[in-house]
Amino acid sequence: MPVPQAPDSRTRTGAIAFGLAGVLFVLYEAVAPRADQTTLEGAESWTTAGWAVAHVAAIVALILVPLAYGSLRGHLEGTRNEKTAFLAATIGYIGSALTISYYGAEVYGLRAIGERAVADGDATMTEVADAFRLDSVAMTVFAIGLVLIAVAAVIAAVAVWRSGTLNRWSGVPFAALMVTFLPQFFLPHSGRIAWGALVTIAALWLAAEMWRAAAKTPAKDLQAA
Repeated sequence: MPVPQAPDSRTRTGAIAFGLAGVLFVLYEAVAPRADQTTLEGAESWTTAGWAVAHVAAIVALILVPLAYGSLRGHLEGTRNEKTAFLAATIGYIGSALTISYYGAEVYGLRAIGERAVADGDATMTEVADAFRLDSVAMTVFAIGLVLIAVAAVIAAVAVWRSGTLNRWSGVPFAALMVTFLPQFFLPHSGRIAWGALVTIAALWLAAEMWRAAAKTPAKDLQAA
């Protein structure tokens, strides 16, 4: 009588991480106020709970995604695709770290500037925000981080495609959306929310595939994948 296979807890951890990250991405896009940020109203929006919640959600999502890639590596352990997933996780960690450094300024720095602008009734304080948001070093670090996030997602999609245990297309939509992470900042608010919703759907598909594979695929079958 065959012994029942216990679900792979590492793979299911990755599934949970992907699912939570997806939900947090749409939360980030949906709850952040998008007033004209050159005005006093825009400065006041930086002091709101919505602004803080949105950007903290983005930070947590960016932490969870490379953690999920690490779980994918665990799922593919002992196969020729393990190194590919490990590379995705490594690049993803670096990309997220660089990007989060900019988001930290968005959460904490802009709040302080917004509070001062509102207290003084001085909309010109928003120029201080632009001074560090558009700083060449800050923008370069942010852009490099987003590029690395995109590269990591593409590499992870390759690992999923070759896995033999996950639907080969399940990593493609998420990778495509991470590639458009930077361009989506130039969309109107409704477009950004739509982008976040698509990320949620794509991440949940990956989560479902990993959850299913955790119980369905014995380790011995992975060796040949």
